[in-house]
Amino acid sequence: MKALVVGYGSIGKRHIDNLSKIPGIQILVLTNQKSDSFLKKRNCIVFSDIKESLTFHPDFAIIANSTEQHVKTAIFLAKIGIHLFIEKPLSNNSKNITILKNLIHKKHLVTFLGSNLRFHPCIQKIHQLLKSNKIGLPLYVYVENGSYLPDWHPYEDYRNSYAANEEKSGGIILTNIHEIDYLYWFFGIPNSVFSMTEKLSKLKISSSDSSNIILKFKNNISAMIHIDFFQKSTFRCCKIIGTKGILYWDDRKNSVDFFNNKTSKWSTLMNMKNFNFNYTYMKEVLYFISCIKKSQHSSNDITQSIQTLKIALAIKQSSKLKKMVKVNV
Repeated sequence: MKALVVGYGSIGKRHIDNLSKIPGIQILVLTNQKSDSFLKKRNCIVFSDIKESLTFHPDFAIIANSTEQHVKTAIFLAKIGIHLFIEKPLSNNSKNITILKNLIHKKHLVTFLGSNLRFHPCIQKIHQLLKSNKIGLPLYVYVENGSYLPDWHPYEDYRNSYAANEEKSGGIILTNIHEIDYLYWFFGIPNSVFSMTEKLSKLKISSSDSSNIILKFKNNISAMIHIDFFQKSTFRCCKIIGTKGILYWDDRKNSVDFFNNKTSKWSTLMNMKNFNFNYTYMKEVLYFISCIKKSQHSSNDITQSIQTLKIALAIKQSSKLKKMVKVNV
């Protein structure tokens, strides 16, 4: 199979490296940068013109360029009939997403939105436990994702990164959409959302660097998400409180712990010691390729990814209006 990777930033580079480890994949790279030792070592064919890259007839594309270019690039490639893996977020606005969706359905294309946390064994375990009614009826959820933006890519000036630019990236809500995505996977579409999104730190960026989000799901489930760009000690967690107990995961321990209300005791249901986070990126690409080979819809196709984007845009709107907003789906 031939894979076209559009964009050669940090996530594009990660995908290229992972694709190079999959037997039978020829890698085409679309970038304005010249071929370097990294690309040459992985036998990549480099193009600066998208039309020229199509002469090699790629089977699928990984769209990993700037967020504001995702939909435009996807529409161009969908017209050719190329299966699409689109990095998160789908876009920084809702413009032309219906056109893209209709085109994808017309061409019967396999699509997937980059959502690597869905492939984290601990997140998958929680999803499974929720479906098996392990904690009974979920009542309250707390999710956090804090990190320090200058540490993301130490080799570049963080002030010039996509995440630092509100207009390009869509700000912290869209940049850190993973938590919104997996809660949607767990509980479906929230009925309404509320957010306080702002810039609190002294980071030299034009984007927001903090958001506190409340989501109200069906069955009266409430969820709170905190995301920020200024936590020097990176931290991610998910805590779900139900009528029968509590599920808890954080990325420091990488274990799924369960508190049983009947016994009033904690137990560890899964422990991922020395976990390599790149596993999640490799698994999502392998899954996408498998869907192409089987001609089947992915678990996070264009329809699902549009829903996640709508939730995120409603959260942004809520912060702007300073009130709770209903999610229109």
